[in-house]
Order: sequence, then structure tokens, then C-alpha cells
Amino acid sequence: MDTNPLSTRSQPVVAPLTKAAIFLVITLKPGATNDASVRKLCADLSALLRAVGFRDLTGQLSCVMAFGSEAWDRLFGTPRPKELHPFREIRGVHHAVSTPGDILFHIRSASRMDLCFEFSALIMSRLGDAVASADEVHGFSYFDDRDLIGFVDGTENPVADAAISATLIGEEDLDFAGGSYVIVQKYLHDLPRWNRVPIAEQEGIVGRSKLSDIELDDSVKPSYAHNALTTIIEDGEQVEILRDNMPFGNSAKGEFGTYFIGYARSPRTIEQMLENMFVGRPPGNYDRLLDFSRTVTGSLFFVPSATFLDAVLPVQAPRSDATKSGDSPTLHDGRCGSHKPDGSLGIGSLKNGSQHE
Repeated sequence: MDTNPLSTRSQPVVAPLTKAAIFLVITLKPGATNDASVRKLCADLSALLRAVGFRDLTGQLSCVMAFGSEAWDRLFGTPRPKELHPFREIRGVHHAVSTPGDILFHIRSASRMDLCFEFSALIMSRLGDAVASADEVHGFSYFDDRDLIGFVDGTENPVADAAISATLIGEEDLDFAGGSYVIVQKYLHDLPRWNRVPIAEQEGIVGRSKLSDIELDDSVKPSYAHNALTTIIEDGEQVEILRDNMPFGNSAKGEFGTYFIGYARSPRTIEQMLENMFVGRPPGNYDRLLDFSRTVTGSLFFVPSATFLDAVLPVQAPRSDATKSGDSPTLHDGRCGSHKPDGSLGIGSLKNGSQHE
């Protein structure tokens, strides 16, 4: 029995902001063979990442792999993360759409898009005909971490221990401690129209000064400001999430956008932010930024720990009688609560130990 509380390794959810990223969302085709291809990739992911990342260690290549609700049930069964569900569309003054997505790969590099591209190509090559691409966005850093609308993005991100506390599951769901939830949305901006708005009005919509990135004082900030509506207070404390949004675009097509990606230990926090933005707080007092930006995708995923991924078997093992009756063994803080007779951890269908090269 593993008694080391540090043995559960989280995926790099709290990795530093980067200059390059690829957001790859795929759907899983029907069939047990296709399931096996994805499950095998889970176990091989860390080794593949090391192989590509070793080409330039200064590039700091990383990848987060996450699963939608239906894909989780299909690939791993029970137990399942307590708050995992399909993304819920929101219809208010504006519409937050819900779009297909079984698996998300958030691929990042400190400086090199070629590393991100090589790794995404390797993933798709390994999965082959088992999956179909739902969306792929290549994000880039724009000057001093600004969005294409000209404002700095991510200023209020938590750091260090605060980032870990904001994103990683703890005692509230011990089976999946060290995991996280992630919501992604692809926003397209009407930049010509936005750029006709006076700077002072833009600052009121965002809630910050455009040049200095200083937050507007509450006495002058409109109640509909973006950063006012996305501030969530519970029991007198602000509940934080970790954003790693990135600009993307195609100037020839006139496509300018922001890929929103938010990590949190509960999806309810981001869902409340989106409710405030699209419906309003109170209803009708919506985020005026949405008059210039529209969503074209929306998905919710669960990020299991790296330990979980390393231990996935290519073929899902039959559940024991104890598991079928609801008494599934539990992994607490990286320790195996009980072993099955075959030596597995008993979470979905995991193998006892990690696969490393």
C-alpha cells in the first residue's frame, strides 16, 4: 500500500502563462477499439510529452488532458467526479452556446509554437481514426499579455499556493483529489466596431484603464463592467479561478478572437461568472463586452491527476462485485484506500503503478 501523500501528481494546471498554446478539442467515435486507443494514449501521455519536450527543455512544453462527461462514463465508468456534467448553455441577453467535445488537450510552451504543433500532431497520429476534431485553436501572446481588444488579460490570476487552492480538488472529492475542472469557450470579436468605441467607454466596459491596466475604482466602475460581473464572493471571500486565455486570429478572414480557458476546483464558480455575464446581475445588467464578442464554442471537462492517467489500462477491467454494489475502493490524497485482489487501485480501471520510460 502506498503511504506517500505526495504520490498523487496533478497535471500542470497551474503552469505559468506561456507565449504559445494549442487548444485541441476532439470527439470520440463509437467502438471499443476507439476507446482502447484513447485509454492507451492516457497511459503514454507523460512519456510522449517528455520525448517531445526534451528537444528543447527551455521551451517548457506541457499538456493538460481533460474529459467531458459522456466520455468519462464511457472510458472510465465509476466512480466519477462529483461535479462533472455537460456544459450548460446560457440564454440571456446574449447566448453562451454548448458544443460537442469529449477530450480537451491544452498544450503549452513558454516560447515555441513548433513544440506545441509537434505534440498535437503526435496526439492525432496516435489516435488516428478513433477520434474526430471538433475544434483546434492556435493561441499566441500579444505584446504585453494583451487581448486583441487591447486590454491586458489575466491580471488578477492567483499565483503559487493561491493558484493551487483555487484549482485543485481536495477533501470535497477525495476519489479525485488533485484533479480540476476546466471550461473553454471560443469568443469572436467585432474589432472594427469595438475600435470605434471611445477609450473611456471601453474602460468602463472592461473595468480597467486600457494603458496602465489599473482597475477602476468602485466609485466610478459601472456595475456592468466585465471584471465586476466576474467577481464571485462567498462568505465574504472572493472565489478565484485560473485563466489562461489567449488571443488567436486570421487577418485574411477578418477573424479576431479570444480563447477563454478557466480552471477551478468546482465548475460552479465559472458557471456563476457566465450567468452574471450573459444573463446579468441582476438579470438584465449583463456584460456589455458581449455586445462586441460572441461565443461559438462552449464545453466543460474534468482534469484527472497525472497519476490517474499514468495508471489507465488500454482495456477497461471488469468491476468487482464490491464495485458493482457501490462499495468502490477509494484513493485518498494519493494513498490507496484498499487494493483489489488483482493489485489494481480500483478507480475506474487503473493499473497499480505508473508507466514511465
